[in-house]
Amino acid sequence: MISGWVFRGLVTVHLVAIFAQPVFAGVYLSGDFDGLRMHAMGANITTSIGYLQVFAAVVVWIRLRQVWPFAASLGVVAAETVQYFAGQDGALWLHLPLGVVTIAAVVLMFVASWRQPVVEHA
Repeated sequence: MISGWVFRGLVTVHLVAIFAQPVFAGVYLSGDFDGLRMHAMGANITTSIGYLQVFAAVVVWIRLRQVWPFAASLGVVAAETVQYFAGQDGALWLHLPLGVVTIAAVVLMFVASWRQPVVEHA
């Protein structure tokens, strides 16, 4: 049962971290060049949380027999990884829309993970 709670906690932290990313980008676009450094650091943190979430989702899949957390987490992490490298390369045509889609996906995962009860199967 603890595995479901760990997954929920990581999704929640992931949501907070990913919401900070457009804020940091906005700080940079407002003329504060430290915002770009914060955005880059936030990308490292957000992506790392995403990978931890995938590991927690594997445990949920094994212990609770729920595959959707793994599939959804893997999809989000794949999108975040592409977005990370698009941002590094300055491909804003891909980085910005993928960021919007990724944030929406994490919001949906947050709602889905907190909406249903965590039930341990025997």
